Amino acid sequence: MSEKRTGAALIAETVRHLPERPGVYRYYDERGELLYVGKARNLRARVASYARGQGHSTRIAMMIRQVARVEFTTTATEAEALLLEANLIKKLKPRFNILLRDDKSFPYILIAHDHAAPRLMKHRGARRVPGKYFGPFANAGAVNRAIAAMQKAFLLRTCSDAVYANRSRPCLLFQIRRCAAPCTGEVSTEEYAELVRQAEDFLSGRSKKVQADLTRQMQEAAERLDYERAAVLRDRLAAMRHITQAQGVNPRGFESADVFAIVQDGGMSCIQAFFFRNWQNWGNRAYFPRVEDTRAPEDVLSAFLAQFYDAHPIPPLILLSHEVAEHALLEEALSSRAGHRVRIIAPKRGEKRQFVQMALDNAQETLAQRLADTRAQRKLLEGVAKAFGLPQPPRRIEVYDNSHLLGTNPVSAMIVAGPEGFMRAHYRTFNMRDAKAEKGDDYAMMREVMRRRFARLKKAQDDKACGAKPDDSFPAKPDLVLIDGGVGQLRAALEVAEELGIKDIAFIGIAKGPERNAGDETFYLADGRTLKLSARDPVLYYLQRLRDEAHRFAIGAQRRRRGKAARASSLDDVPGIGPARKKALLAAFGSVRGVARAEVVELAAVEGISERLAQQIYDHFH
Repeated sequence: MSEKRTGAALIAETVRHLPERPGVYRYYDERGELLYVGKARNLRARVASYARGQGHSTRIAMMIRQVARVEFTTTATEAEALLLEANLIKKLKPRFNILLRDDKSFPYILIAHDHAAPRLMKHRGARRVPGKYFGPFANAGAVNRAIAAMQKAFLLRTCSDAVYANRSRPCLLFQIRRCAAPCTGEVSTEEYAELVRQAEDFLSGRSKKVQADLTRQMQEAAERLDYERAAVLRDRLAAMRHITQAQGVNPRGFESADVFAIVQDGGMSCIQAFFFRNWQNWGNRAYFPRVEDTRAPEDVLSAFLAQFYDAHPIPPLILLSHEVAEHALLEEALSSRAGHRVRIIAPKRGEKRQFVQMALDNAQETLAQRLADTRAQRKLLEGVAKAFGLPQPPRRIEVYDNSHLLGTNPVSAMIVAGPEGFMRAHYRTFNMRDAKAEKGDDYAMMREVMRRRFARLKKAQDDKACGAKPDDSFPAKPDLVLIDGGVGQLRAALEVAEELGIKDIAFIGIAKGPERNAGDETFYLADGRTLKLSARDPVLYYLQRLRDEAHRFAIGAQRRRRGKAARASSLDDVPGIGPARKKALLAAFGSVRGVARAEVVELAAVEGISERLAQQIYDHFH
């Protein structure tokens, strides 16, 4: 029986069957895990380069040795291959590719036109609501600040449609001049429509025109001695000036563009992105793609852009700090995806270069801060290992806390920390299912959350025979588990660990002193010993931060669960009433009380409510 080929030998054998066409190739290991995705103008020639066994970096050579299967997909053009490669890398996260790790959708400002009085709101995700979208903004905080300033400048409503329909008098926002109160007729439909038009013009980059119009109206009001109207316009103009000044440096030579700059140091890459729309700066964000040390910044930037624009809007101009090798191909691919011409430039002088330099400076500072934080974090982890007698600094720490209100809506929370700080993508919450846990029994809650967490981990280890995710260097198995509680909670966790056969994990309980004072914590170890750290020990401060973060996360989760339970209305008990019909009824009658008071004929007039269902609703409330 012939031995199954792997590595360079397998690749050399596969090359003979590959077409000389553009496409995407994929390498898999013996367990079927995806190792690498690449694109090629000529599949046969590109894949053949891996079979030579020389000229490769250590990382790629290690990858080649693991290849047990090769798959490919042909495309019509190399540009299509580039887009397919980026899509597969983002979705499948191969271990040996450059990965864009922080890829949350950007927030936008939305002026929703699905109502007679358009609403100003923050939006993230698919654009299903009819209206005008402005952005992207770098983060939710930037959107919130912009919306607060826009309220002052244009007096647009931000309340939900249900609240709007149920108002009988103006709310506090009208009193403090943050809303024109169209809900109660304080402003006419025509006047409110003019406010909406001004807001859209302002966000579209026509701010000077809007400010000139308001200045003229303010002067006319002053000439008519209508000082109250003039004061309102003065305040709106001041709010607009605040918005434009808060944008920081605004471009003059281009309307919309994204700026990307990359710096590398200490084995890490940082890409700083700035977003300019409608002549305004909408903020910046830093990315830290997963990449091997030997990759040149130009290659990292090229791979990053292809993945980044797989899900984000593409502006007509992209400014880069480095010339990318496949410049023309990337332009062709992004232009095809955007539906308009896209230019990619690495400027050498002028205003565009100034913005690239600004991005470079920010990237340098951000990376320096990340490296300093990482070094400090590693030093703290070394201190944790020394304090608790661990064989090595923990790479993954999990902290657990329980939260409930007088036994109701019990929730357990898990936060995760590692060499790079808090790993929020790995946080988890657990709604209690056990009868005792549902009543707020702390020990029962701890047993349930430990059983659920580590039974799943043990199954994953049995399935894959490893403790790390194939798409992430961060381990799935903790080295240290901290439990917010004393001996009882720790004992409950240890019972479950023994029951499941979990080994090589240190379990430690952390409890505040009798006076509940921070700095007087007692640490309970699995062997029955207790430990106290010096009140000024940096390791103690670090462990307090971990405990407090778990406490914050648990309380937040419990409040959300409690709020969800409070929002559940008696409409949920009516058979046939789902989210869509419930929303339609509340929009029509303003509240559950309004639905309860409605007659059968009125209920049946609501879209989606039949006469039979209207009768059921009426009978439910009567």
